[in-house]
Amino acid sequence: MKSVEEQLALIKRGAEEVLVESELISKLERGEPLRIKAGFDPTAPDLHLGHTVLINKLRQFQELGHQVIFLIGDFTGMIGDPSGKSATRPPLTREQVLENAETYKAQVFKILDPSRTEVAFNSTWMDQLKPADFIRLASQYTVARMLERDDFDKRYSGNQPIAIHEFLYPLVQGYDSVALRADVELGGTDQKFNLLMGRELQRAYGQPSQCVVTMPLLEGLDGVKKMSKSLGNYVGIQEAPGVMYGKLVSIPDPLMWRYFELLSFRSLEEIESFKRDVQQGTNPRDIKIKLAEEIVARFHGEEAAASAHRSAGNRMKEGELPEDLPEVELSAAEAMPIASVLNKSGLVKNAAVARDLLGSGGVRVDGAVVARDFMFQLGSTHVCQAGKKAFARVKLNKIA
Repeated sequence: MKSVEEQLALIKRGAEEVLVESELISKLERGEPLRIKAGFDPTAPDLHLGHTVLINKLRQFQELGHQVIFLIGDFTGMIGDPSGKSATRPPLTREQVLENAETYKAQVFKILDPSRTEVAFNSTWMDQLKPADFIRLASQYTVARMLERDDFDKRYSGNQPIAIHEFLYPLVQGYDSVALRADVELGGTDQKFNLLMGRELQRAYGQPSQCVVTMPLLEGLDGVKKMSKSLGNYVGIQEAPGVMYGKLVSIPDPLMWRYFELLSFRSLEEIESFKRDVQQGTNPRDIKIKLAEEIVARFHGEEAAASAHRSAGNRMKEGELPEDLPEVELSAAEAMPIASVLNKSGLVKNAAVARDLLGSGGVRVDGAVVARDFMFQLGSTHVCQAGKKAFARVKLNKIA
């Protein structure tokens, strides 16, 4: 297991807050695997990259040797978390929640190691609570404290209705930490109130308080608003490789560093080297391509990542051949100048265009730039490229 300092550095990467850091250090100093909890309400079947910010952090904890608990809130999903909402969120049926939960499990194991992940459903313990248990749970918090939560406060001040069952949501989420005896809970910054509730309820039930790690809400493709399917600024992790690739290489240049920090598994040192490359003149798009390929490979595999740019309708990478490479056979009595080969094979409109391309370094034979004096030998076959888009495999036969 890494040193406490090394672990803390990785845990804090991209994190908004660590509460309370001194307590986390004490837990890490025990040298034992900690129980790391993150809860997800299966309110929709598809996850996007914004959801994976937390899952990526869970993976980092796994790599540090800790026990990860991926909690599916099938019980809380039927309440509906009002975080950040200006109105009551409609609850889902148990059937909807369970159906979505199954798709969640399939998606998260693209990131997490299944052998080191405990999948839990909070209905397991919540369904067993009796009315008296719920009353005891509700007695741990006051209405005044509950109204300190930002979204509740705004709705109360604006004379918008707040249903009683919505007060149960943070209590149930907090009780999940009691049931799981969590050492650390992860959540978005909009979940801070609920995460701190877990600390208080653990104390009330005679347990050590969990530490809290809050992660920022990932900006969407516009670089301004939170990634959201309803806003259309999202990248779904089940989207086709070409769609994912196209969206990621089109993000604003400044946003790519945020995405690298929160979505990439590359080291911070490597990301810093990318920043230096851009400062020294590298095209930012080339760096975004590295990010896009990494993300596509994570969810669709290396082969899909290698060809995703084609699916996105983009030009080929330097040195890459088209899938439908034309085959051309020419005949001559002796070796032929490359300008004539380009002209006769139809790769250029005329000899003058061939000479211009040769003069500007725009002609390649088998991937290498050639000059005007290059001679195409009898009996040889070469892949010729004129400009960026004209390719052919050319064979020069000897006239009988």
